[in-house]
Amino acid sequence: MAEIGRINKLTGKEMAEIGRINKLTVKRIRDYGTHLDGGESGDILLPKRYVPENCRPGDVVEVFVYVNKEGRLRASTQKPCATVGQFAKLRVAANTPSGAFLDWGLQKDLLVPKREQITSMEQGKSYLVYVFLDEKNRITASARLDKFLGQQPPEYAVGEEVDLVIFDRTDMGYKAVVNHSHWGIIYKNEVFQKLDIGQELKGYIKKIRDDKKIDLSLQQSGYKKVGNISQTILTRIKEHGGRIAVTDKSPPEKIHSMFGVSKKVFKQAIGALYKKRLITIDANGIKIVREKKTGTKIPKDRGSKGRK
Repeated sequence: MAEIGRINKLTGKEMAEIGRINKLTVKRIRDYGTHLDGGESGDILLPKRYVPENCRPGDVVEVFVYVNKEGRLRASTQKPCATVGQFAKLRVAANTPSGAFLDWGLQKDLLVPKREQITSMEQGKSYLVYVFLDEKNRITASARLDKFLGQQPPEYAVGEEVDLVIFDRTDMGYKAVVNHSHWGIIYKNEVFQKLDIGQELKGYIKKIRDDKKIDLSLQQSGYKKVGNISQTILTRIKEHGGRIAVTDKSPPEKIHSMFGVSKKVFKQAIGALYKKRLITIDANGIKIVREKKTGTKIPKDRGSKGRK
């Protein structure tokens, strides 16, 4: 049987995960659709409109599993913008007395009940929400993010790469969701690029404070970061014919637009390249040191000639 979703702790058997992507095996094909093996969850219908071409019993398909209006499990090959346990910035498609419905990439919109809204959501506007299962296993969204974050102590290593979702801009910088689990902050004096609310990007753990709050960085720290940007600089110089009009005196904005790093990191990187005699630096920019191509290697003169 294909990888399904999770293990039922009571029975030890596999079962499909509602609101997530599952890999399910095709059992039977009918005119109205295909029956998939949901393990302990039972057969799950994949409606005909979603059945892949040339689908056969025994094939494994990747589907999103949800509960329909009748309370039955259904599958779709359409992929939503977010699954249960994730955050995403979604647009309000419609407003009703029961709540706001968000466009999340599926035929049926995602409900944010009134009680899960901080302020009344407006049609056409986008909001950062968390996707979860309510008490009836219905896929629901909430704008009240705090109650879903920080439920477990942060166990990250300094320098660890993490997934970020930008949530808000404050006087200190940008508040971000870390790995869909914790809050973190990127200080504004360390941001050298445009960030938008709801934007998803990679970041790095800079520090976990005593109060368990997380300081973040958009750049790697240490020698690995410098090594990576050094190679990027060499590549960029080659792409520009061997010279580039940027130096350690250039504005931070120009440096970041070209290399995506701070001026401090840039200076460390070109310093390392200069020490290795791979580049030269003058007032007009950086030039790559081209290797002399010779047929044979000329040994150094060990005699008196050439010595001081």
